[in-house]
Amino acid sequence: MSRPFIVTAVLPPDIQGWAERLRRAHFPVERNHLHAHVTLFHAFAPSLLDELKAFLPDIAREFAQPQARITGLMDLGKGTAIALASEELLRLRALIADHFHGSLTDQDLHEPRPHITIQNKVSRQEARALQVALAPEIEPRAFAFPALDLHRYEGGPWSHVKRMAFRGKERP
Repeated sequence: MSRPFIVTAVLPPDIQGWAERLRRAHFPVERNHLHAHVTLFHAFAPSLLDELKAFLPDIAREFAQPQARITGLMDLGKGTAIALASEELLRLRALIADHFHGSLTDQDLHEPRPHITIQNKVSRQEARALQVALAPEIEPRAFAFPALDLHRYEGGPWSHVKRMAFRGKERP
């Protein structure tokens, strides 16, 4: 079975730790195979691995860390996420999508809504209760994404393939 590749934006350590604690507290244990993350692309074909490993580091070297802001909670229907705003990350994602035009899955063709999932696959009532409980605690906060990560989907968990730190001065 071919395993697709996933591209994520890396969270800075303080945001990562905070989101990870929320995820461990609220994500169903039997389904929590991943660390807190921000998915940019859900499924690149295995045949694109060499191109991904060449193109993504070039992008990361060229651009500065995309600025972002926590804006509140996002209702996922049967889950909850931390909502993010980042025009720079969306522009960077658009550059990657343009490069891989014709190779994107239907899921990756949809308009992205950056977020960190902290709860998923629970009842609608459970999700809504968490959103009500957490709303007063989620404050707007600015941060920058330090890198991109490339992962291989392993049927639930992911395996890490490559991290590409943003090193440039140009804004995406």
